[in-house]
Amino acid sequence: MWLFALFLAVPIVEIALFIQVGGWIGLWPTLGIVILTAVLGTWLVRTQGALAMSQLRGSFNELRDPTEPLAHGAMILLAGALLLTPGFFTDATGFALLIPPVRQAVFRFLRARIKVQTFEYGQARGPGARPGPAGRGDVIDGDYVEVDPPKKPTHDTSNSPSGWTRH
Repeated sequence: MWLFALFLAVPIVEIALFIQVGGWIGLWPTLGIVILTAVLGTWLVRTQGALAMSQLRGSFNELRDPTEPLAHGAMILLAGALLLTPGFFTDATGFALLIPPVRQAVFRFLRARIKVQTFEYGQARGPGARPGPAGRGDVIDGDYVEVDPPKKPTHDTSNSPSGWTRH
């Protein structure tokens, strides 16, 4: 029910803000602001998204919990969608989600309300660890065949024409 209220309230708020801002500064400056925020938002989303991707790669490389970088990436993606949606309320919300301390606060808020039942990362080790699919741990059995690249035909160029002249 709250999702329906959100889908109903956001367009009403946006329309009201467009009317108010358009009345204060005029049509063209209002449209200019909407276009400017879309362009600026796109640049900020690319910058913040690249940073979030590097943090996610770092957490995978160091075998740390990737939950926080994934959540930041999802919030940046949502910010990009909000910034590309014309409107002042959605732009303000999108820009707020691009601020790292705001994302941290949203992440802490969500983390306090979401309970993770299980979490597995990589291959389990120690007592009670299950071996891989074949039941042999890290050993992978396989065969191979060397494949040579096809050889190009060789020509004796001393007796053949160069291709530039006809006989």
